[in-house]
Formats: sequence, structure tokens, C-alpha cells
Amino acid sequence: MTADLLVQARGLTVRYGAKTAVDNLSFSIPKGRVVGLLGHNGAGKSTLMKALVGLKAADGELSVLGLDPVKQRVPLLQSACYIPDVAILPRWARVSELITLMAGLHPRFSADRARTLLRRTSVGLNDKVKSLSKGMMVQAHLALIASIDAKLMILDEPTLGLDVLSRKAFYEMLIDEWCDGERSVLISTHQVEEIESLLSDVLMLNEGKLVLSISLEDMDRRFVALSHDNAVAEQMAAAHPLLRYRVQGGSAALFDGPPPEHVQALGRRVRPSLVDLFVALTRKPEIDRTQF
Repeated sequence: MTADLLVQARGLTVRYGAKTAVDNLSFSIPKGRVVGLLGHNGAGKSTLMKALVGLKAADGELSVLGLDPVKQRVPLLQSACYIPDVAILPRWARVSELITLMAGLHPRFSADRARTLLRRTSVGLNDKVKSLSKGMMVQAHLALIASIDAKLMILDEPTLGLDVLSRKAFYEMLIDEWCDGERSVLISTHQVEEIESLLSDVLMLNEGKLVLSISLEDMDRRFVALSHDNAVAEQMAAAHPLLRYRVQGGSAALFDGPPPEHVQALGRRVRPSLVDLFVALTRKPEIDRTQF
């Protein structure tokens, strides 16, 4: 594994008995990236994240920060942070007590930094966890985790159930206070539209398989969407796009690679959204969004 790659997986497979939850994945995460992990419920996202931090044994090859996540989990968690989708804080504790606890547990935790980050929130040091709203609790959790001098942060649905303002505040703190061009973040979320502008790369899972691993820069070059009048819909469909869908004022067709010139002449190129691409690559074959 090179120094620029924080995660490298080859043929990664995770099973629960007879069920294969993660199926033969190969990908890498370089330093300084914000990676979105996308997939429907049950696609294998949480299982993959558990494998990355040694909570689930996997077949194949997996290196995280140059370490084996299962065999070297203790040193791994000194340089990697993980917030699971069911993360909780002890309700009886005050926030100041959580800082003291973290300072005693983690050698790379900075209590001063935690206090600085908490000043960005409405959470007070004397507040008890049980008195915090869900949004305040999530921000407090991020402030604690972001105060660890780590190289990789793994977030599994970190803003699930939060209102839009709380989600915005969470991601602003993450990008402003933790991402520095050297550290990387892997985020699993269903709020694709909200984080697309924050991402540098995307990993897309469908039924345990990796259907896309690409930077957003390369995605914009590779995938072509053409908006068009309904009068040429049949001609567009004949070119076999990945997806046909509605846009304001008409329809659009999404292609993997540039379509033939005569097809391009029928429409106007528009930027496909990550949501459109997600639908195209993970939908069942019979689904066509022009029907909705």
C-alpha cells in the first residue's frame, strides 16, 4: 500500500452465514478525499464500514492505514474514527465529563480542541446528554470525534433523523474543522442531494456489489445527460440510455459515455446529478422514471 492510499481493498467479501452482504469489492481511498458511500437499504454499506474498522471479519485483502483491521484494531483506532448509525452517548454524563473521559481513553484526543469545536454549536459544557436534542447530540459527538488527531473518519448515516438546519451545521463543521487535504472521510448517507457538493468521490453499492467507484470530476466527464423534447423521445430511447427521466420543460436521457453524434444533436447536454446516476445504476431494469 502506497503512502497516499489510506484504504485499499481487493476482492473484499463479507458473509453472514449463507448470505453475502459485501461481494468481491475492490477499491481504494487516497488521502485528502471526501467519499460518499451510496446504496439502498441492505446494499452492504454498514457491513463494509464495520469491516473497515475491524468489527466484521472479511475475506479477501483489506488494508486500512497500512493495518489489518481485525488483527491490528487497537493501533488502527488510534488513527481512524468511526461513528456508527446507532451511535449513542451516555445520557447521565455532562458534556465536560465526556471530554474528560475521552482524554483518558484516547492518546490522540485534544480536550482543548473539543472545547473549541463545541463553541461552534449550541451545546454547553455543563449540559447533560439527556437534555440535548438529537441535532445537538450529533454535533457534540462530531466535536468529540473530530478532536482526535486521526487520518480517516468513517460516518454511517451521521445525520439520520435530523432536520435540514442540523444537517447543514453538521457538514459545515466536518468540512471546516476536520478536512484539511490530508485526512479522508467516508460518509454513508441517504441525503445524496445535500452532500453532493461536498464530495470528491463516490462508491456505489447495489446488493453487495460495487457498481461504481469514481471521482466526481471523472463522473462529469464519463456520464452524459441530454435534455430533449418529448417529440424525439423514441429516438433517444432507441440509443439505449442508462436512464430516461423528467426534467423541467421536458425529458432527459443519461448515457455511459458520449452517445452517437446524431443522438447528441437531438438534445442539449446537461449535468447529471448524483441522484440520477444512483437511480440509473441501482434500479431494477423495469423502472423508467419517465413513467412517474
